[in-house]
Amino acid sequence: MGVATQSSDTIAPGLRIAGVDVGGLTSEQALAALGNRVADAPQVTVSAGKNTWTLSATKLGWRADAETSVQAALKITAERGVLERLQGMVGAAPEQDIPLTAAVDAAQARAALNTLTAGLNTAPRNASVYFDKASKRYAVKPGVTGVKVNVSGAVTAYVANPALTSLAVTVAEQAPQYTTEALNAHVKQGNALARPFTVKLGTTGRTGTLSALQVADLYWVRETGIVPDEKTLKAAFGRLTAFIDQPAQNARYALKGTQLVKVPEKAGVVTDRAAAYAIFRKSVLDTAQKSAVFPSRADKPTLTVANLPAASQLQLISVGKSTYYGSSAARRTNVMNAAAKINGVVVPAGQDFSFLNALGGISEQNGFVGGLIISGGRTVDGLGGGVCQVSTTAFRALYQAGLPVVERHQHSYRVGYYEPQVGFEAAVYDPGLDLKLKNDTGAPILIKTVNNDAASTLTVEVWGIKPKRTVTVSPAVITARVAHPGPKYVVNPGLRPGTVRQVDWAADGYSLYITRTIKDTAGTRTDRVSTVYKPWQAVYETGPRS
Repeated sequence: MGVATQSSDTIAPGLRIAGVDVGGLTSEQALAALGNRVADAPQVTVSAGKNTWTLSATKLGWRADAETSVQAALKITAERGVLERLQGMVGAAPEQDIPLTAAVDAAQARAALNTLTAGLNTAPRNASVYFDKASKRYAVKPGVTGVKVNVSGAVTAYVANPALTSLAVTVAEQAPQYTTEALNAHVKQGNALARPFTVKLGTTGRTGTLSALQVADLYWVRETGIVPDEKTLKAAFGRLTAFIDQPAQNARYALKGTQLVKVPEKAGVVTDRAAAYAIFRKSVLDTAQKSAVFPSRADKPTLTVANLPAASQLQLISVGKSTYYGSSAARRTNVMNAAAKINGVVVPAGQDFSFLNALGGISEQNGFVGGLIISGGRTVDGLGGGVCQVSTTAFRALYQAGLPVVERHQHSYRVGYYEPQVGFEAAVYDPGLDLKLKNDTGAPILIKTVNNDAASTLTVEVWGIKPKRTVTVSPAVITARVAHPGPKYVVNPGLRPGTVRQVDWAADGYSLYITRTIKDTAGTRTDRVSTVYKPWQAVYETGPRS
């Protein structure tokens, strides 16, 4: 009897694939017999957190794989023994039904799962710090935990086992970068720092105090912690030292009856600023500290009575004049106060006259009141409106005395109070904008002011040992003029409906210069003061529409 044989290219009798008889067929014939037959796609339940979806597996990339099933039948055929082959030859082969194999397209599965769960993804929201104006304390706006869906694990599992009928998608909480708990710690520290803070000048007994709100202005409470505000720290330090310092007083003149007499100099005590600032910055930002002692140093006068010329030797060197018709009561108060502050100031030879130093600063404590000032491109209510009337008049006197200009600033637009000497003016602002001229006369000079409120006139005189020179200041030369823009209307909710109020006035822009000619033993020299005025628009406030 011969050995039972069977072609290795055909599938053994009795084998079926998904109910289709493929026995005795080649792989190509079996694939053709299966045709487009596809096993019924199962329903798959997808879960993500508390959410579930049930859908056909085909939407998740599931598909029947006939070729793999045919290869499985060929493998079974090759593994059959002699007896099974003989049974097949006589029509008694064992029957076996092979399921139609399935496969999953990973990209399609990922896309489908991402679409299903897209609405579950929520970005975390950071907690934030804000300053509560009602309580005047820092507070935290709570953050929100986010949700992040990760479909990768479910895709991997489904590709490995397409028979799965349930898939679990991972849902994880995503904490914000800045949590409420972390920011609460920063806010607690920030609120603890907001306390009154007192400084003392050495052993002088002189003290200055910052209020809790003033201290709170020295730093920011950020998500990362306490962030010092270097600008306001330095400004606060400057205000404190200006308050507690006792600067030396130079020898000066004072009226005794109708006669000028000499007043001796006086030594002072001031803050050792470099060392004191380091102490201030460290202690004011330390919740455990409520005060600090600033190191001090002696301050010596720069002009002694011995170097002060006798009052009888003083000569009138130059005069500056201006008028301030139509000024408000507040503006007149500031003109009077500023004129009185610089009256009697003595500037030593070779030193600079500083208007702000002579004034002692523009503050309520120094006697100044609210008035119209130019700030931020507008004419607005501000402290010290009218001080520039005095700085302008002082500039005219000192400039006509021939003193070199060290620092001078102009106003933004042409101001009627300084007419008709257009461009011959000087703006000051505390802090930051000063008027400074150097005393090059070779002797001390005395600044004298004469204010006539009834006549709305102000005169500033420069007295000293008159230098041998003549000074001529020419009228302004206007090189360009720009027309002012149209008016601007701003709604003011505080006005009654239909009300219109003008708060700023139009002015054309100008480019101009004035020339000074100085003749002395060294010859003739000239210099210029240039000014560029912006075109200024009228501004009207209107009440809201009814």
